[in-house]
Order: sequence, then C-alpha cells, then structure tokens
Amino acid sequence: MKILVLHQYFLGKNDPGGSRFNQFVKYWEQQGHQMTVVAGTVHYITGEKEEKYKGKFVVREKYSPNVQVVRTYVSESYNRSFLGRLWGYFSFTFSSLYAIMFKVEKHDVLIVTSPPLFVGITGVLTKIFKRTPMVFEVRDLWPESAIDTGVLTNKLIIKIAYIVEKVSYRFADKINVLTPAFRQTLISKKGIKPEKISFIPNGADLDIFEPGTRENWVRDKYGLNGKFVITYMGAHGVANHLESLLNLSEELASHEDIVILLIGDGMQKKALMQEAEERNLKNIKFIDSQPKSKIPDFCNASDICTAVLKKVDTFKTVYPNKVFDYMSCAKPILLGIDGVARELIEESKSGFYVDPENPQEFAEKVLKLKNDSLHSKELGENGFNFVTQNFSRESLAKQYIKVLEEVK
Repeated sequence: MKILVLHQYFLGKNDPGGSRFNQFVKYWEQQGHQMTVVAGTVHYITGEKEEKYKGKFVVREKYSPNVQVVRTYVSESYNRSFLGRLWGYFSFTFSSLYAIMFKVEKHDVLIVTSPPLFVGITGVLTKIFKRTPMVFEVRDLWPESAIDTGVLTNKLIIKIAYIVEKVSYRFADKINVLTPAFRQTLISKKGIKPEKISFIPNGADLDIFEPGTRENWVRDKYGLNGKFVITYMGAHGVANHLESLLNLSEELASHEDIVILLIGDGMQKKALMQEAEERNLKNIKFIDSQPKSKIPDFCNASDICTAVLKKVDTFKTVYPNKVFDYMSCAKPILLGIDGVARELIEESKSGFYVDPENPQEFAEKVLKLKNDSLHSKELGENGFNFVTQNFSRESLAKQYIKVLEEVK
C-alpha cells in the first residue's frame, strides 16, 4: 500500500519531540508499505528552521529506503507571536497543498493529522482532486483547546476554524482519535456516527525508551549526583502551564537536595527563565531540547517525572505522549492533568494526580515519594508493565494499517 501522511510536525531523524508517526512509518515500512510524508520546515518546539530549508518552498528528502519526506514552506514567524504562529499554520496549508497537487504522485490512502486544524483544508482538497481516501486524525480537540487556553481569541478565526473542522469531519472516510474522550466528544457534541471513528491512541516507543541506570552521564554533566530529580520533558508553551513547576520549586526551596529539570523549548521558555531568576529559584534547571536518542537517559536519571497542563476542560480529554515515555522508563509520575490522563495513571497505579494550582499539595506528593523509595519503585514498575502490555507502538501500527485498509 502507498500511504501519504500530511503531518506538519513530522520529526527529522533524532529531532526532539513527539515521534508517534516516525515510529509508525518505521513499522509500516517493515511490513512492506511505501510512504510519502509531507511535513513543515520549522520545528514545532524550537520554532527554528534549518539552513538547508531557508529560501526553499519544497525540499524532497530520502528518509529511509521506502519513505520519502517532502518538506514544504512554513513561515519563520511561527514561534514569535500568535499572529506569527497563525501565519505559520496557513503558510504550511498553502505550501503542502501545492506540493501534494504538483510534486507528489497519487497514493492509495491519505492520513491527515491535526492540529494544526487547517491542514484539513489540504486534506479535503486532496481527496476531491486526487480522489484519495482520507483518514483524519484528531490529536487534540481544535479549536476548543486553543480557545480554552486563550491562544485563539479572534472571532473570525474561530468561526473559520469551526468551519474547517466540520468540513474535515464530513469529508473524512474515517476519523481516528487518540483518546476515548475525543471519541465521546465527536459523537455527543459533533454529531459524528460511531462507526466512522477509530481509536488508535498514543503509545510507547519501547524500542527507544526503556529502564536504565539512574547514575548515568546526565547526572555527571548537570551536577545532579546526590540530588533527588524531578523532570519535565516537552514543550514550553502557554498550554503547558510550567508556572506551576516554578511554584513547586519555590515550595521546595528549603530542600537543597531536590532539583527540578525542565527539558525542552517553546514560546514561553525565555519568560519562564526570567521569572525563575527574578524569584531567585536556585533548585530549577532549564535544559535545551535534546535529540531523541538522549531523552531516555534524562528520564532514567530522574527520580520522578511530571506532566502538567492548564486547568481547562478540553485538556481533560488528552493523553500526553510524555506520560508513556515516563512509563517506559519505569518512573513514578506526578500528573497535573485531570480527566482521562488521570484515569490512565490511576488505572495503571503508576503515580498520583496533583492539582497544578496547589503547590503545597504538589510538594507533599514529591516528599512522600522521596521518603518512600520502595513505593516509588513499585509505581514505576506498575507503569512499565502497564504500558508494555497495552500501548506498544508496534502493535498500534498494525491496528492502524487495518483502519487504512478499510478505507483504501
């Protein structure tokens, strides 16, 4: 089968960030399928564009023997402001549509993964003009999540976004969702028929993330020997609400052996670093985005891993991918996200929910795990066993192929 994937944020090899589709195309290639991925030229976490893409509208790359990546133009204003990011979305919509129409051959099936929601425009026009069946994947409920976090406020843009969402769902042959809550929302609030929806969730990169030694090079390099380390890995954006970790840092200030690591990049990083300096927070370290190959070492060097998001109803529907990474390294998790992600942690008995707006409670849970290493280890092992049994990316890739074969 020839599969076309439209994914603005598809990673280059060893780039930092979520690698769901990088893993899927690897497994699909092993099964004998051929793929073309149409992706953007600006990295979604760093907001940077590599020199080889500057001044180029379309760049074709060989990713592996049976996978090619076609990188298309994204404005470099992407990570500078809301308007810059909006233009980044639309510039990719236009450039990806051009590439698919004139630079990419016809495929058997198209996967469009959102957000950004506006890629739905490219998907719908590809289905119409190239007569390609389309699977529309919902990784996050847009535009609701953007509205709830205050990222999207312009009434005209919101109206356009809802129209794009409605048209994308209508023209899709199948809609894949990443959480059960997404499925319920599409059925109850969007009027989508249940039989049109498939459920292939986020999962674990078990061939990348695995338990390893705690006393590794990360502790040596960053002065963490003898420290109790709490780690956040991922985007530093408005939605991620990392101010809650600054508040946690302040609450734990008297515990000199505790360090909080924030690994990654994003629009809010400079502001967070400045605020930490102004508040004289000595027990927090900001580390730049790391290659995917190094991230497991940071995870394994940690004692606790955490994920937080803004307290808005839309985020009660999400499974953050980093949670699966933490589980894969057998780390106990403190989760500042209510809803289905909390249910996942509680079902797997891999950690605890914490209110991200309550730094005292957050700190109490940290100290509880710090003072009970046996329980902490048990939580990590529970998570590892749960994720290997239920969320292997390899098994999910096989399930996805069955969905694609249905619409082909």
